[in-house]
Amino acid sequence: MYNEYDGSETSNCRINDGMPDLYQQLCPVPPSTNIKDKTVPHEGQYGIYTLDLASNDVSLIYGTDKEIYTSALRLNGRGDMLVFAQKVDGNANENVEIFTIGTDGTGLRRLTNNNYWDLYPAWTADDTKIAFLSLRNKDLDIYTMGADGSGQSLLFDSGSHDADIDSKGDIVVFTSGSAIWRIKYDGTGLTRVTSPKNAGQWGSANLPIGDYDPRLNPSDTKVVFERLVNTDSVHGNYDIFTINVDGSGESRLTNTGYSQGLASWSHAGDKIVYVVAAINDQGKYDAYMMNADGTDNHDITPAYFPPDLLIHSPVFSKDDSKIYFIGQWWE
Repeated sequence: MYNEYDGSETSNCRINDGMPDLYQQLCPVPPSTNIKDKTVPHEGQYGIYTLDLASNDVSLIYGTDKEIYTSALRLNGRGDMLVFAQKVDGNANENVEIFTIGTDGTGLRRLTNNNYWDLYPAWTADDTKIAFLSLRNKDLDIYTMGADGSGQSLLFDSGSHDADIDSKGDIVVFTSGSAIWRIKYDGTGLTRVTSPKNAGQWGSANLPIGDYDPRLNPSDTKVVFERLVNTDSVHGNYDIFTINVDGSGESRLTNTGYSQGLASWSHAGDKIVYVVAAINDQGKYDAYMMNADGTDNHDITPAYFPPDLLIHSPVFSKDDSKIYFIGQWWE
């Protein structure tokens, strides 16, 4: 992993001594803010955090030793509540349930309580419903429920695993068959959005070549996603793309082949934040940010973050001044 920061520099990036050239490329000018005395709060192996983008200050919203599902943390439209999935009362997939919590750390609430695998929650635009995945039959399907957990019902079953859902307006986007699809909230209008070359072809990675983790922009017109472009690495080599919801205008934002993804839009629609989990065979789990056209791509992880803190699922605050993320303390 990474050498621990010793307080002798003020870089905005956790430094990896095996990649000095990459460090200089991504972080050429250290910020002037003194960060020697800053620390990351730690209560349990998992936590939900807030990172202030101007000050680099971090605060803990919620800490637990129970495993938080690290691929989905979503902020509601009002900007005052987060939804996530967490294991309770055991370590099997069937123990994963969906929760909400206020961005101030109050009001933790369990929404599902059953023997199914419930995961990957996403708010509707008006905050009245939550779409989520559940393994209630032979495969993962898309369900919806009220924001209080009531009225759980099936929205869509493709006949195989559906995954990686997001919703805005009256649209739900998701992954099925290693491609991105969209459907309306009333279950009509199923449309394939992407058609990646060699989709479904397996290699050494834990997923086949294809497109994953779509996220809709604030105007519901464009989707950002990661594409597994090379399966030679066990981590998988991904790049980040955007595409219009009608399947036109595909654009490649990165061309590094890092293990990267779980991208989310700013509420202004001009920035994208995402995670770089690995570069080649070296673990990273840092948060990166870039403009919506792929320019000004850089690591935003403060240097005082310890190497055993892994960052997952970053999302912007309502005013785009902060990042919420799931932190996992590696043991």
